[in-house]
Amino acid sequence: MAKPGAFEQITNGMPKSQVEAVLGSPSTTASVKFQGDSYYYITSTTKARAFLTPQEIDRQVIAVRFDKNDQVQSFGQYGLADGRVIDINTNTTPVVGDDLTILQNIFKGLLNSKAGPGGPILNSKL
Repeated sequence: MAKPGAFEQITNGMPKSQVEAVLGSPSTTASVKFQGDSYYYITSTTKARAFLTPQEIDRQVIAVRFDKNDQVQSFGQYGLADGRVIDINTNTTPVVGDDLTILQNIFKGLLNSKAGPGGPILNSKL
């Protein structure tokens, strides 16, 4: 977790070792050998109440991208509003339009069910 005010100390061209001295060890890294590494510093605050699913109320991500010479090429700071919710426990990301309403689930079930010897309900001939 980066200290408050540390992000303002990062500048383009800064060496990787100096970034580590200012921000500390990254939460995670990404490496693309032909372009350079990226460091990500992630903090998250969740609110939990008895019997309810914990809710993430704040997230801060500092992304620092390095060039081939391990110098800062670009950097940015992002909040909860900038990202998408990813369920870490199931490793799934919600897909827009993939969630079905109760009625859609009912009709989907009717379409996939058999209606006796006539086959699916909507494909039966009268």
